[in-house]
Amino acid sequence: MRGHDLINTFLPDELMVEIFGHLATKSSRDACSLVCRRWLRLERLSRSTLRIGASASPDIFLHLLPSRFSNLRNLHIDERLSIPLPLSLPVPPRRRPLKVHCVANNTSSAETNPDSLCLSDAGLAALGEGLPRLERLSLIWCSNVSSDGLKSLAYKCTFLKSLDLQGCFIGDQGLAAIGQCCKQLEDLNLRFCEGLTDSGFTEFALGVGKSMKSLGVAACAKITDVSMEAVGSYCRSLETLTLDSEYIHDKGVHAVAQGCPHLKVLKLQCVNLTDDALKSVGAACLSLELLALYSFQRFTDKGLRAIGKGCKKLKNLTLIDCYYLTDKGLEAIATGCKELTHLEVNGCHNIGTIGLESIGKSCKCNHGVDLSYVYESFKMHRHLTELALLYCQRIGNIGLLKVGQGCKFLQALHLVDCSGIGDEAICSIAKGCRSLKKLHIRRCYEIGTKGIIAVGEHCNLLTDLSIRFCDRVGDEALIAVSEGCNLQYLNVSGCHLVGDAGVIAIARGCPQLCYLDVSVLPKLGDMAMVELGENCPLLKEIVLSHSRQITDVGLAHLVKSCTMLESCHMVYCSGITSAGVATVVSSCPNIKKVLVEKWKVSQRTKRRAGSVIAYLCVDL
Repeated sequence: MRGHDLINTFLPDELMVEIFGHLATKSSRDACSLVCRRWLRLERLSRSTLRIGASASPDIFLHLLPSRFSNLRNLHIDERLSIPLPLSLPVPPRRRPLKVHCVANNTSSAETNPDSLCLSDAGLAALGEGLPRLERLSLIWCSNVSSDGLKSLAYKCTFLKSLDLQGCFIGDQGLAAIGQCCKQLEDLNLRFCEGLTDSGFTEFALGVGKSMKSLGVAACAKITDVSMEAVGSYCRSLETLTLDSEYIHDKGVHAVAQGCPHLKVLKLQCVNLTDDALKSVGAACLSLELLALYSFQRFTDKGLRAIGKGCKKLKNLTLIDCYYLTDKGLEAIATGCKELTHLEVNGCHNIGTIGLESIGKSCKCNHGVDLSYVYESFKMHRHLTELALLYCQRIGNIGLLKVGQGCKFLQALHLVDCSGIGDEAICSIAKGCRSLKKLHIRRCYEIGTKGIIAVGEHCNLLTDLSIRFCDRVGDEALIAVSEGCNLQYLNVSGCHLVGDAGVIAIARGCPQLCYLDVSVLPKLGDMAMVELGENCPLLKEIVLSHSRQITDVGLAHLVKSCTMLESCHMVYCSGITSAGVATVVSSCPNIKKVLVEKWKVSQRTKRRAGSVIAYLCVDL
């Protein structure tokens, strides 16, 4: 009934909190909190997760948080984010807002005490006092936090399950206190924690070893093999380990492999590891499912053979800049790891066509049988679903031909700077991998219109297509794709042969399009913008940069119906003026980012939407 607030009259607080808890996006929650004071209070009660910046007197934030968000369980504090206090924590009406430069005791300003703009031990202590049931805490680059603050937090937040201390200069005493008090801790991330040594880490592992499941250590110069031996001795339930260090050797990884039989995820970027480390992993970590090896210079195919021989449950393998690996190592993986579903080979210059052929042959299923048999085979055996080949100059068409013939369930293919791969390979993929949903190609100059036409004809499930700087792809390719696929994501940046005809076909054939990058297309003009505006109402992001034939007229037609547009990049578009920029800002109620040259933004546009304007080159 008009004039009556039925919701606030009849719905109890408990039901309102339950409703707010089911809102999917932060923007929806924020909108509800602005309705009235009651909704603001109840919406705060429903929030279990909050992300804030640790600048502009963060200690004040943490003193206010418990009273306003009493049910917080997950808190992310990032000193790289700069959010003024009045925007992050709305001040109730009739109350004077706190000044951004104030500190907790109001005795000094930011000008006289720059540290007041950073999270301190006092703020961390207040957090522990106010939110003792906190479960997940991230402190990102909070450099003023020390062991004292971490100790006070540990004594109060004994239910802590996850802790991220990236860039925090905490010492051994603080980490040891976490180990002594937080017996439910499962996840710890230490990155750029230069104040830690083996002594503090060992005490920590002794305290929470039984509960630890995930550990990340990166760029901690004083954490060595001694700490990894402590992990192997006390963290028997560890499932995920990420190591990035030049101070950890085979001895440390061997200790972890022997002591953590339940290890499922292992990511290593340790330049001093050799084949012996991978042999230990292959012999002891029989439950390993994901292995990522980065920049390995001292191990060869022998290590990868050990993985193929022992890690039969391996599903995901990433090899980046492993220069001494050859086709034989990849063959060992193909032969031994029958459950492999994701493979990335990046910058491994000695892996070539033969290695990829072995992958294609290994997942090949029997053909010429009924679909029910194929379906049962898929349930019984894992098949390759995602393949990424980046900077693989020695892989030719035949390798992908075998993948197309064997990997019938491939859903995602990424190709970057693979000069030996051309249309023949893409045609084989298109005809054999009918389940393909994502195809990303960049700077593969032998791939042209013929290959992409085959994709459009055969891969009807494709929703994500990116063909960047492939200068042999023209309009005919996009026309075929528009007829066979319903794209949601399209990137044809730098495909110089693509013009209005191809983009118009996409606009008419793909009404679900949400993202479009048509930058660096010299033939693209206003007609394509008109069609996009008329046929793609769901478009949220568009990149038009370096498209010199697009003018204010085309831009006006685009934004007329694309009311959901959130991001528009249009730098170096000589046909777009300040009037076009103003049109985008005024016509798109959901706009969040407009990237443009500074001189094209009028003073009126700055006043109206300065917060959404971004400048690529501020001096232009």
